[in-house]
Amino acid sequence: MATYKKRGGKPKTKAEKQSSIEEGSTTAEVFKSLDENASKTEQWVASNQKYIFAIVGIVAVLVLGFLGYDKYIQQPNERLAMNDMYSAQKHFNEAVNGTEQDSLFSLSLNGADGKYGMLDIVDTYSGTKAGNLANYYVGMAYLNMKDYVNAIEYLNAFESTDDVLGPIAKGGIGDAFVQLEQLDEAYDYYVQAANDRTNNYTTPMYLYKAGVIGLKLGKNSNALSFFNTIKSDFPNSTEAKDIDVFIGKAQAALN
Repeated sequence: MATYKKRGGKPKTKAEKQSSIEEGSTTAEVFKSLDENASKTEQWVASNQKYIFAIVGIVAVLVLGFLGYDKYIQQPNERLAMNDMYSAQKHFNEAVNGTEQDSLFSLSLNGADGKYGMLDIVDTYSGTKAGNLANYYVGMAYLNMKDYVNAIEYLNAFESTDDVLGPIAKGGIGDAFVQLEQLDEAYDYYVQAANDRTNNYTTPMYLYKAGVIGLKLGKNSNALSFFNTIKSDFPNSTEAKDIDVFIGKAQAALN
């Protein structure tokens, strides 16, 4: 049967007295050590408190500064940029849907009647969403005006996670490289555009373009894979209507 020594009991033997003294001494040393450590910590805090407060202050300033920048600078800039972009965007839309395309695209790029053009938006509001979007408009305007080098530059500067605009921007770069007769680069960008996002509009369109350029470059097995994907995954797309013809061309090229 297990037994235990009752705490607080009076030691009866010499050995018990000695044990009690040693136990008390050990406990006292533990508390003394804790007191000393606490005292050292207090002394360190006291002597370094100005540095501690400075660090805390810096962190607070950084956090508040970011919040203030976003609220009082970034957000107003975004609103102002979108307002300034309205006229240029209107000219761009008119160019896409109209007949005098070159002059309207030029107005979209350079502005008119004291209004900003897309090039002004890119320069004035870089770092904003509007400034980023303006890169897309500038690139597509240049592409339509057959200025393919500038089209590539500005479309490459455009960043997007949008399901349609992202692939179209990459596909636009591919179109520009085709016109510059740089088919390897065009093929790479068409493949990127096809793989960037999956949807029923851009994916089959750029799979088709990648396949056509792939045949010209001798990438026949890749082209066949692209055409088969259109047939199996996008049977209702425009590109699927005559896809069997291109599948046949790719198969023949492999034999």
